[in-house]
Amino acid sequence: MVSNSEFRTEQEYFWAGKFGDEYITRNQGNIFIANNISLFAKILSRTHSIHSLIEFGANIGINLQAIRQLLPQAEISAVEINQKAVEKLQSHHDYHVYHQSVFDFVPERQYELALIKGVLIHISSDMLAKVYELLYQVSNRYICIAEYYNPTPVEITYRGHQGKLFKRDFAGEMLDKFDDLHLLDYGFVYHRDNLFPQDDLTWFLLEKTDYQ
Repeated sequence: MVSNSEFRTEQEYFWAGKFGDEYITRNQGNIFIANNISLFAKILSRTHSIHSLIEFGANIGINLQAIRQLLPQAEISAVEINQKAVEKLQSHHDYHVYHQSVFDFVPERQYELALIKGVLIHISSDMLAKVYELLYQVSNRYICIAEYYNPTPVEITYRGHQGKLFKRDFAGEMLDKFDDLHLLDYGFVYHRDNLFPQDDLTWFLLEKTDYQ
């Protein structure tokens, strides 16, 4: 159980509270799952033998529900800060759910795939290094980053709020930070895609070159 008194950033308060609750209402339904099945089918087709994965900032599990269709036998874990989202995640009894901030998560093991989608864009620059380190340490082979891309860091007003959305080259920064990571594949999904749109999302699949 996460406590608001433990939060260190304004972004944590933002997503744990009312705005995070409202986000759940806007982002659920079968159409989101279908779009994510299309997305993750492309990404996972570039991987081998994914038996375990963890998602950071999983919200109610729209990404994980899509992945479950593609990897029915995989062991799934999720880290989520919002209480209402956690309750939705816990309704999927085969998920291992951690109700805490990504900044407080201490991995007890490694997973074949570490996933973060639409979360790094909401983290302030002074905390990104901690999340990069976590993604690297928790993965024993693959890291998937799916975010808004920009070649240089830029802040965007987010639904009338300042200091809540940032675009940059997250994958490139991880590649620069960790010498044994390499870029396996990447792609873009346009919000006007005729069948399976995403919100102008760029995804990157990274792999450790010395995976065990």
